[in-house]
Amino acid sequence: MPKPKGTANTKPLSQSATWEASSGLLENFARTAEAVGATTKKLEKAALVGAYLLELEDADLARAARYFAGHQFAMNDARTTNVGTSILREALSEATGLSVENLRPRYVRLGDSGEVAYEAMLETRKEVRAPAITLNQTEALIARLSEMKGTKNKKTLLTEVLASATALEAKYLVKMLVGDLRIGLKEGLVEDAVGRAFDQPLARVAQANMMLGDIGETAVRARHDDLAGIRMRLFHPLKFMLATAASDLADIARTMPEEFFVEDKFDGIRAQAHVSNDRLALYSRTMDEITHRFPELIAPLIELQTDAIIDGEIVPAREEVILPFSELQKRLGRKTVSEELLAATPVVFVAYDLLYGAGRVLIDEPLKERRRILEELIHAKGVVRLSEAKRMSGTLALDEEFDAARGRGNEGLMIKDPRSLYRPGRRGREWLKLKRALATLDVVVTSVEVGHGKRRHLLSDYTFAVRRSEEDPELLNVGKAYSGLTDAELLELTEWFRAHTVQEFAHGKVRIVEPKIVLEVTFDRVQESKRHKSGYALRFPRILRLRDDKTVAEIDTVETVRKLTKGGIEGMSDEG
Repeated sequence: MPKPKGTANTKPLSQSATWEASSGLLENFARTAEAVGATTKKLEKAALVGAYLLELEDADLARAARYFAGHQFAMNDARTTNVGTSILREALSEATGLSVENLRPRYVRLGDSGEVAYEAMLETRKEVRAPAITLNQTEALIARLSEMKGTKNKKTLLTEVLASATALEAKYLVKMLVGDLRIGLKEGLVEDAVGRAFDQPLARVAQANMMLGDIGETAVRARHDDLAGIRMRLFHPLKFMLATAASDLADIARTMPEEFFVEDKFDGIRAQAHVSNDRLALYSRTMDEITHRFPELIAPLIELQTDAIIDGEIVPAREEVILPFSELQKRLGRKTVSEELLAATPVVFVAYDLLYGAGRVLIDEPLKERRRILEELIHAKGVVRLSEAKRMSGTLALDEEFDAARGRGNEGLMIKDPRSLYRPGRRGREWLKLKRALATLDVVVTSVEVGHGKRRHLLSDYTFAVRRSEEDPELLNVGKAYSGLTDAELLELTEWFRAHTVQEFAHGKVRIVEPKIVLEVTFDRVQESKRHKSGYALRFPRILRLRDDKTVAEIDTVETVRKLTKGGIEGMSDEG
């Protein structure tokens, strides 16, 4: 199928390139983004974006839609810029003449790299500059950064671009490169805006975007009324359907129909397998490709000899024996996995849902139908295996089933409505999870300190936070933990925290860091406290594990913490 008009019109950007206003200006995109961020009303946000998109030519329409959705490239494009905050900070320092030491407190005060760039530009820019950067040139810059090797070259290019930018252009260039506009605009709202702008039903826009893996192409197709007959493109991750924690058996009885599916809840890594006759890609819950970490899964999944998208779990296991998750952690974060590690920590892929198969998209089919087709696809009990989905009526046998699942080395149970459709990115009550009777929270590290004794050279003491609410991403501290990670993990994290320090005190012994490292912590109980801004503190918190399969947007909220003060003990993690 030919590309929409204009989508290939990306000129290469050289470091000496002259910014010519030949298409839609980045400044206009930025002004729209400012207006979107100034309102909390979703309908207003969608209307503002839609009105702006309507004015753009096809090529810029595709670019702007991607950028509003928070993507540097289309989801079906595996390129990345690999531009971190430290590179941006150094480039901004050189472009403005402000020292890095001068900029660091601003990151703490403003909490947004784009806002820091805007403030620094306004403060140091002596002459008024006319907006000149186009969306075409923005795309070329991002593409050039993805091709560049070495941080020095990337910093040089970014310094030149920022030095020539207006304050507002700089603000949104930085936001795009960080990967978060932070204007309260999710991809679903961009789909809504596209539908409104081009008089297309939201359901058709969302379906097309899911199948194409490119909100930019979807927007262009919507303009030309070309959303029908789109075939699924493999090898771009779809959002995962999420489960809700069941507080007790009565909660399950109230929610589920007379007959429901019961599966083990595996303690592994949620993964989505995209399979064709000659290729496999595995994607994590954070939409990152992780195929290289699990080379032993490639051949067995390709041997299925079909095009499919399978939802499942990568679980550490030796034949039928489930291994502790801590064994799997040894393989995470590694660029290459040695033969010794492959032998020491074998894994299996446990399939439990099918999103695409038998030549058709299945997410709008009931779970019982998706399972039927999946059971025809996977038979073996080897490296690729099918989860056992028991049909049960009533909750009387769930206690015994829970104990049996725990005895098999799994976390607990998943209870699923056979009628449930697959809702990408949604958390509903069609899937419930029943986990161990141990309170846990997913949190993000906000500051770190040097440890004591044998850990005096490591950043091993972590203060962590939860989100204010599902809608409000403000981070509020709830505790501090010292134990639970291995020395090897602490050494790796120490290097990461030093490279991602926002501000340091006491000669580097205490550091405020970028909030990117997600942990699962357990504790004895929650108590009200004035020590933390959240109003709560965890008593004797301990780190259970790193959750590099989760993003900061998925950590728990103050409301979850509040429930635990009332004695509610729930499993807090999503399936996977």
